Amino acid sequence: MSLRMEQTNATFQRGFVLLAFSSFGELQLLLFALFLSLYLVTLTSNVFIIIVIRLDSHLHTPMYLFLSFLAFSETCYTLGIIPRMLSGLVRGGRGISYVGCAVQMFFSASWACSNCFLLAAMGFDRYVAICAPLHYANRMNLTLCAQLVGTSFLSGYLFGLGMTLVIFHLPFCSSHEIQHFFCDTPPVLSLACGDTGLSELGILTLSLLVLLLSFCLISTSYTYILAAILRISSTEGRKKAFSTCASHLTVVVVHYGCASFMYLRPKASYSLERDQLIAVTYTVVTPLLNPIIYSLRNRAVQTALRNAFQGGLLGKG
Repeated sequence: MSLRMEQTNATFQRGFVLLAFSSFGELQLLLFALFLSLYLVTLTSNVFIIIVIRLDSHLHTPMYLFLSFLAFSETCYTLGIIPRMLSGLVRGGRGISYVGCAVQMFFSASWACSNCFLLAAMGFDRYVAICAPLHYANRMNLTLCAQLVGTSFLSGYLFGLGMTLVIFHLPFCSSHEIQHFFCDTPPVLSLACGDTGLSELGILTLSLLVLLLSFCLISTSYTYILAAILRISSTEGRKKAFSTCASHLTVVVVHYGCASFMYLRPKASYSLERDQLIAVTYTVVTPLLNPIIYSLRNRAVQTALRNAFQGGLLGKG
């Protein structure tokens, strides 16, 4: 017991070192330029979506309300991870304190879980819009939307807190080198000493609850949506109904595909190179795809963006 306490105290004092991309040498500057470009585009796209939806009264509907909060959640998720990663690539300083690592894990897990529940809320919104269009305005009122958004974020914070506590109640071994670019649960858990079986089970259970609960809600919504679409007699009507869900389905597949691969596996199946590649996709690429797939290809959002730019130019003129 005393040895474990000494190891934990030593880790608390010296913190951790993030070693991802450290073996790339001169290519780190190329990675920095690539990731910085993707991050700036992601940040700009999501911020534009939030501002445009806020300013354009035509977009003050439940669908775009959820979309703006998804963009906000994605922005917060990337803010907690990518700037530190970029700093490490260009300056080489990859140290992070014990508390800083725990805080980063909590917020990254919280925002990631919130995204899952927001996607479930968006699936429910599409269900009401297609299966009960005449009652859509009454059912999807501002109170219900606020409750769904609040529940999504509160649930995300609770699950994020649970995952962080499961990891950081463990004693850590003498090694403090994390083979990753941020304090994610699998690589930090791999540094823990002793029997981590219960902690692995705890992380797996929490991850399953988040992913399966939200995915089951989405699947239920789309089961009813598919049944409603099949009852539409005209081909044009079916295409129009399905087109309102296509973007959401694409985001769901990308989001849950990466998340499931990252977190629904036992510790023994972790692979350093493969996991970092998936993590980069989930952390850098997916937040970029969301505004492109779900927003910037949407005609209403395109029109609002065009009006915003034209209004800004006219205002300057």
